[in-house]
Amino acid sequence: MEFATSRDGTRIAYERRGSGPALILVDGALGHRAFNPLGAALADLLQDSATVYTYDRRGRGDSGDSAPYAVGREVEDLDALVHAAGGRARLFGLSSGAVLALEAAAHGLAVEALALYEPPFIVDASRPPLPPDYAVRVGALAAQGRRAEAVEYFMTAAVGLPSEFLAPMREDPSFAQMEQVAHTLAYDAAVMGGTMSGVPLPAHRWAAVRAPVLVADGGKSEHFFADAADALAAVLHDVRRTTLQGQGHDVDPRVLAPVLRDFFGR
Repeated sequence: MEFATSRDGTRIAYERRGSGPALILVDGALGHRAFNPLGAALADLLQDSATVYTYDRRGRGDSGDSAPYAVGREVEDLDALVHAAGGRARLFGLSSGAVLALEAAAHGLAVEALALYEPPFIVDASRPPLPPDYAVRVGALAAQGRRAEAVEYFMTAAVGLPSEFLAPMREDPSFAQMEQVAHTLAYDAAVMGGTMSGVPLPAHRWAAVRAPVLVADGGKSEHFFADAADALAAVLHDVRRTTLQGQGHDVDPRVLAPVLRDFFGR
């Protein structure tokens, strides 16, 4: 494990594996190195063609944190990692991590290309939008020490999980790991901004992104992910759009890795 120091002094924990062009993996909500097996699996599968960086977003795992939270600070964290990787990098973002990767590219980081899997935009009526006070409520629950309730609220309001699934979920050992980083659910809500409210994406939010972008969804995922991917592809400059047949939001790294290898190798 190594550390990069962000602009505000926060230490960001990361690991690197392999050799070749730098590829930084950006987790979505609740994910970090000790919790998300996708990152380690992708690093194993891609290490012969890239130097793969997995890291803990601020407030998670072995990384530090600094108040108050701002999306710009997470962009600065990525900037510190890009510099640690030699000054230029490619990014792969999963779920809300895809949106953070987009923000980094839009803010002028030295990003050579981006691959994005299922950014969870809600752009139409294909699923209910998040409640207008979602970000405030999920943040308040965690701040009050009601971390389990914050995770449950995320699972029902944001993920769309039926409430009857919550009791067995609490019994799984992974629930305690989610509780530990429940305060960062508000961070991801800030990253998403107003893009989960059921309205079209802002046409110019990522207009500054000029790097090539791969936007992918899974053929078995809820339909709103396909609508989101199509909407994002429509507002980007240099984009490739693809669907991974047979895949859901928990994409199989053995299916994803060849797609990333092909895209980043072009």
